[in-house]
Parts: sequence; structure tokens; C-alpha cells
Amino acid sequence: MQRQTDWVRRAGVAALAAACFAVAATGQSATEQRKPVLVELFTSEGCSDCPPADRLLQELDEKQPFAGVEAIVLSEHVTYWNHDGWTDPFSLDEMTERQQEYVNQFRLNSSYTPEMVVDGTTQFVGNDVRAVTAALEKAATQPKEDVTIANAQWGDGGATFAVHASADHNARLVAVLAANATQRSVSAGENKGKTLEHVAVVRVMKTFGAESLDGRPLRLGGGPLTHKEEAQGPVRLVVFVVDHKTGRVVGAAEKTLGR
Repeated sequence: MQRQTDWVRRAGVAALAAACFAVAATGQSATEQRKPVLVELFTSEGCSDCPPADRLLQELDEKQPFAGVEAIVLSEHVTYWNHDGWTDPFSLDEMTERQQEYVNQFRLNSSYTPEMVVDGTTQFVGNDVRAVTAALEKAATQPKEDVTIANAQWGDGGATFAVHASADHNARLVAVLAANATQRSVSAGENKGKTLEHVAVVRVMKTFGAESLDGRPLRLGGGPLTHKEEAQGPVRLVVFVVDHKTGRVVGAAEKTLGR
């Protein structure tokens, strides 16, 4: 777990992000073709170092500041902070397990928060603006498969959709339903007294085989998104294709569904 105590560094994240993002966006054309790049943030409301990373992810999502890149973001809330005075209402065992897969892939000593992973190939501390800048600029140069979402609809507590992509038998499809935006007042733990905002909070994640990339109808249940407290506002449907051998995200797409 990442427990930094450098308050000056934390306070400067927003200013540094603005400066780096301004440089990254220089010369960007409004009509420029953008490559979708998946940005995953492993976070927790029980971690005092996470709010700056949450804000950084929100900046990426709202401003899309990198030339040639469409940042498709996901907030993935882990469970291992829940014993420390505050139970994160958005935490899922599945996200803790997913992060452990990255621990194994990157040969890390342990899981930590905030951790950001770009396209399944690069990981770093989630509030490190220079690292995310370098990772996204590199991702913009990598080849990507075209992935499209068709016939996406929300109904009966879940989403129906189809995915079209060209991929070999080593690929797998991951589909996600995410709450578009959330806000929560924290009454205990390291962030006691703070109101925290999150974007694209993962509530359901499911893996499909390569055969699911041929446009056949798919279904993803609503899970927690059908609960009353999370039943307001739109839902993000995010799909991405992963090379099974390397873990690299070779293509991704996103669509917002109304409820």
C-alpha cells in the first residue's frame, strides 16, 4: 500500500497536471483521429493518497488533453483498505483480484494504491502526472485494433450490446459497466470529513472469449448498478480487447447508456 507523507507533492498535483496537460495538448486538432487508450486506476476511499489520483483521472476524462489519445478511464475500487475504519461502498472483490493479476504480471512485491495502469502494459503511482504523461504519449504511438460497440441498450437492470473487432484466438474481450460519476461523504478512516468524487466507477466486469468479437448479442447484468443508491444517471459501457499472452490492451471502445 502506498502511504506517502509529502503534502507539498500532493497539493501540487493539480497545478502540475494543468501544466503537463497543456504542453501535451499543444497543436492538437479538434478533428484529429484519436486512439483509444485504457487507463485503470486502482483506488480506495480509505486511502488518503488516493483523492489526488482520483482528481487526476477525472481531469484526463473531462479534458482529454493528449494529442492523438482518447483516454478511456476506469476507477477500480479495491477492498483491502476496508479494515482501516471506512468501508468503501464502491469496493469489489473482483477489482482486488484484478489488481493481483497485475501484481503478478509486473512482478511487484504487493498491491498498492493509488496505482494506475495504462493499456495493461505500464504501471505507476496513480498521482504521478509525469508518469501518466509519458505513458499516454507512448500509447499514442502504438498500433490499435478497431473496436466498435453496436446496438447497445440499457434495460431490465443490465446492458445488451454487440462488439465488432478483428482479433486472433489469443484475444479476450472484457466488458465493463461503470457508474458515470459518484460522490460520497466519508465519515471515518484516513479521509474522514472529505467529500470524494469519482468517475467511471466499475460496478460490473466480465470476460468473454474471442468468439464474442464477431458481433453476436452479448448481455452484461447491472449488479450494484440496479441498487437504488446507484440507479441515477447514465452508465458507461466500456469494452476492451486484451492479448491473452502479453496482457496488452490492443483495442477499446466506450459508449454512454441512458437509464
